[in-house]
Amino acid sequence: MCKKDDNSFGFAMGILAGVVGGIVAGVLLAPKSGEESRKELKKTFDDLKEKYSPEIIQAKEQALCAIKSSKEKVEDAYKKFNDYLKAKQLAKAKNNETNVDEM
Repeated sequence: MCKKDDNSFGFAMGILAGVVGGIVAGVLLAPKSGEESRKELKKTFDDLKEKYSPEIIQAKEQALCAIKSSKEKVEDAYKKFNDYLKAKQLAKAKNNETNVDEM
């Protein structure tokens, strides 16, 4: 079930992105060989994955809910706009028909 937007979710995702970005930058900029850097990066990633697995799953679910909600809003707006255009075309056609009948 999708929850309403929550500021704490955005804050948590920002913290998580900052931590991951800092770790990746630190590993990539460290004066080590490529093989050592890749091993360290994989170990760090696995540790983070294990430690934050529930949060990652929750963030994924919230992201999917946000995408679904946005998709529904766009589809609804498109339908309303399409209905509006059809109504305008119908009104114009009726107006033209009335003008032809008056001649």
